[in-house]
Amino acid sequence: MHFHEVGAIDSIIDIVAAAVCFDDLDIDEVVFTSITEGSGSVRCQHGVLPVPVPAVAGIAQAYGLPLRITQRTGELVTPTGAAFAAAVMTKTELPREYTISRIGLGAGKREYTIPSILRAMLLEVPEEPRADTAGNDTSDVIYKLECDVDDCTGEQLGYAMERLMNSGAREAHFGPVYMKKGRPGWEITVICDEDHIGKMEDILFEETTTIGIRRQRMERSILTRRMVKAQTAYGEIAVKISGEGRRERVHPEYGSVAEAARRCGVPFGTVYDAAMEAMRETERG
Repeated sequence: MHFHEVGAIDSIIDIVAAAVCFDDLDIDEVVFTSITEGSGSVRCQHGVLPVPVPAVAGIAQAYGLPLRITQRTGELVTPTGAAFAAAVMTKTELPREYTISRIGLGAGKREYTIPSILRAMLLEVPEEPRADTAGNDTSDVIYKLECDVDDCTGEQLGYAMERLMNSGAREAHFGPVYMKKGRPGWEITVICDEDHIGKMEDILFEETTTIGIRRQRMERSILTRRMVKAQTAYGEIAVKISGEGRRERVHPEYGSVAEAARRCGVPFGTVYDAAMEAMRETERG
């Protein structure tokens, strides 16, 4: 196999520079709603080839690139561009709600009937759901991913849960089930938002033996949430307050309590109780 255009110095520079840019911007999701391609034919070192050229068509087929063919004559997607798009793309649909923090434009040298411009936008997705005007709770949409396995070890499942939670899962757990032919197995459940579906499924396929994942869109009602700091003899403890009035729930955050307990050499319950007492003092004060 011989690399021609893709192995040229300018192509290598393109790939390395784009990779450095993505890393510097701390990009964790990449959305291609469509990739515009031309039509006709193009001349290369292999002769005259149809557009999209075989390399682009092969990459698009293998990685599900959303090509959109137009009547503009010429090659709009190169193998280098297609390869990089396939490497970084995580989804093909934009989130339902987002803000645009930056816009980048790149202009090509060729002249077409419309401007030869590539546009990239840096998006920020709200982390907290919007308040429901009907009351003190909020509503949002989550996704439940499920799969069943009967040939996974406990170590594999434990490690998979750890990766899922560290990669953005709202919740992840597994429970015993009986599968076909009476075999004991495990049903794995992951709760996440839409933007993390791709990452969650990647982890499930990588860390478990599943060959298929069920996906379900679910609406839910949740209490409003806010974080405060409780002043204790063991330092500041983060406390989550959910809901208001008779719905209010007060919970010192596990990570904050555990860190203070280790640092001060006291039991977890001692720090937890101190945080709760500090919150009660604040209410009485």
